[in-house]
Amino acid sequence: MRKFGLLSGIGIFCSVLMVQNSFAMDLSFDTAVEKIMAESQDLKKSDANVKKAQAQLDAVNANRWMNVEGSVSYMNLVNVEKPLSGDGVVLPTEFGGLITAMTGGVVTNVQIPDNIGMAGVTVKQPIYTFGKIGNAVDAVRSAINMSESGRELAKREVKYAAANMYWTAKMTDGLVKIAKKSLDDTVSAKNKLTAAGRAGRGNLVKIESDIEAKKINLSDAEFNRDTAYRMLKILAGIDMNEDLNLTDDMPVKFENIETTKLTSNPEWDMLNQQIQMYESNASSKRAGHYPTLAATGSYSYVATNTNSDVFAGDKNQSAYWGIAFQVPLFDGGLARANATMEAMNAESARQDLDKSKKMKTEEFNTALRKYNHLRGNLESLENARNLAEKAYKISRDRFAAGQTSAIELAEVSAGLSQLDMALLNAKYNILMAEESIKKLGE
Repeated sequence: MRKFGLLSGIGIFCSVLMVQNSFAMDLSFDTAVEKIMAESQDLKKSDANVKKAQAQLDAVNANRWMNVEGSVSYMNLVNVEKPLSGDGVVLPTEFGGLITAMTGGVVTNVQIPDNIGMAGVTVKQPIYTFGKIGNAVDAVRSAINMSESGRELAKREVKYAAANMYWTAKMTDGLVKIAKKSLDDTVSAKNKLTAAGRAGRGNLVKIESDIEAKKINLSDAEFNRDTAYRMLKILAGIDMNEDLNLTDDMPVKFENIETTKLTSNPEWDMLNQQIQMYESNASSKRAGHYPTLAATGSYSYVATNTNSDVFAGDKNQSAYWGIAFQVPLFDGGLARANATMEAMNAESARQDLDKSKKMKTEEFNTALRKYNHLRGNLESLENARNLAEKAYKISRDRFAAGQTSAIELAEVSAGLSQLDMALLNAKYNILMAEESIKKLGE
């Protein structure tokens, strides 16, 4: 009865584990990449930079169109001699006498309108600026293209980081399995040794030592796995309490990559656009030496009265239109200096582009060589691993028959574990070399 109860308890426990595992989130490689890219702050900043550059284009383009300014004002002139009297502004007596002499009438004081209302509108439309506005617009358009190339560059970097995080987590899964299998094999060898009644002290001590060492290895592997999973959850925006099941396994075989030469890269596009931006800015600054031709027009309405009801008094209107030709005569060398600074910025960007082409090309070629090198060695590594497994099985059987020592078994077991890890690491490196090629040359 107790035995039945124990088996029932074990069955219930296993069922609970299966239910808990069934609620784990399945996460494929493509889904992980999408989630990480959606959560990436770098990509969000890149999107903001593109929108900022587009807004700058609108701001610069606004200089092409007419500028219309309207104004409305009301003024009350203050009697400076008696500011608190409330009286309006009055001409002095001598002015009144002068008016009397001129008009023949008798005037001692003349009160002038001290309430003034004004309204008006002024229009200015650039006609030709000799490249100041046009080159500035071209510079901002290059800046937009540059920000879009920067966004593509950031997208590739984030995708590469996402792939690195996913395959790192998957590799730590494999390392845990390797460490656990190695520990289980050693424990099994110990049980067979003791069950056969041939547990020599030396062999037993050696096996016990191996077991303790492999427990540490398993603990370290589990810690590294948990750390990798936490980082993956953080980057993908997944709750830390969510269990993950990485559904995509590392490929068994890797296809040949046909690409042999790097012909383009977002960083090159970005630097090319940066050069064009600086050159356009230099032309725009240089145009500061040239005149500006613009059409102007204005209309104004003025109403005055001796009380606050200005519209009950005198009213006047005026308007004009014309052509303005503004010629800079002397700026102390400001336009030339600004143009030179932009030209030197363009030269600096050219040097950056030349360096980037050399470095990115070498980085691409290195990744391609690494991919082909590791891919070529993969079959030999798999054969070596399979032979090591056969050697371990032979050594294990010989150990069980008392024909070899625990030391030899431990060495063969360690060799198998090392080749298991080497094979896993080689696949990881091949995958990341492939991702490097995509990042640089897609």
